[in-house]
Amino acid sequence: MNWNEKMGNRTNLSSASPDAGIYPRILIDRFGRTFNYLRIALNEMCNLRCIYCMPEGGIPFKPKNEIMTTEEILRIVTVVSELGVNKIRFTGGEPLLRKDIVKLIENTSMISGIDSVHMTTNGVLLNRFAETLQRSGLSGINISIDTLNPEKYIQITRRDEVVRVLEGLEAAKTVGIPSIKVNAVALRGFNDNEIVEFVELTKNYPLTVRFIELMPFDAHQIWKTGKFFSSEHIQKELKDHFPKIKITDGTATEHSVFQVPDYAGKVAVIPSYSRNLCGNCNRIRITADGKIRNCLYAHNEFNLRDLMRSGGTEDEMKELILSAMWKKLFDGWTAQRSGSNSRKSMTQIGG
Repeated sequence: MNWNEKMGNRTNLSSASPDAGIYPRILIDRFGRTFNYLRIALNEMCNLRCIYCMPEGGIPFKPKNEIMTTEEILRIVTVVSELGVNKIRFTGGEPLLRKDIVKLIENTSMISGIDSVHMTTNGVLLNRFAETLQRSGLSGINISIDTLNPEKYIQITRRDEVVRVLEGLEAAKTVGIPSIKVNAVALRGFNDNEIVEFVELTKNYPLTVRFIELMPFDAHQIWKTGKFFSSEHIQKELKDHFPKIKITDGTATEHSVFQVPDYAGKVAVIPSYSRNLCGNCNRIRITADGKIRNCLYAHNEFNLRDLMRSGGTEDEMKELILSAMWKKLFDGWTAQRSGSNSRKSMTQIGG
């Protein structure tokens, strides 16, 4: 059953009027999707300059006073936990550049109702932090590595850091962070010939390598230059190189998950541009400056930071979050067509 058929079979709840402030008291949208996973960006700054994310000179980052404080972040986590959210992921920018990262993980893991705390990082600083992160209660870490080749790594990130990143990956394995995933954005003519090397990372250790479609969030529109490599092509490459590869299970965002027989880990393919996974969406995004985005491709945002700073109560925060998610559009294609995106870089949205 495809996405349209699946959603067509769900009850459309739009008869409850958002304008009247009538929302179910759980995080649900008009199409019956429920949301238990919050991705919250801690900053916009990054120590890499990946070609599909930022121009070489960077972008104008928001001043510190516009970025949410430790207390504001923990307040949001507490509020969403009371609405059924049980999984938190800290993203950036690069979250390890934030000085309070360990405090945030420790305090978040102690909030009632939060079952797991995860982080997405580029891994440059991970070797330094791995042991502390593990002790702080980090449940899982996603490490972004688009190539294992040092020269190509410089080409795509404009920084010579692949050795430190791979040391960080080994450190995460050594200290025993429970869930380790490697994220690789698939680029035609760049890293599509490294699929075997990435899969081999799963041979002796139970990590997941995730191949992710290129998304249209970069100032120079590199995704339009022929580098796009679809999830279908990724899967074909996997099956060509590993004919005995088998389908297995994974998380809701991992649309297609495979395992090579006798390998310890898994391989996932994420159609983030094709958007075949919208029907299983269970996530909320909050940007580093405190705006709720109910879809990665959404153009409308809901200002949670300013509500808190103007004295908003927990009940008012809940109402805004419930309203934002109720108004989520049918899928990412509909959201993209709904207006013009003011955020030109993925680092402004949250990875």
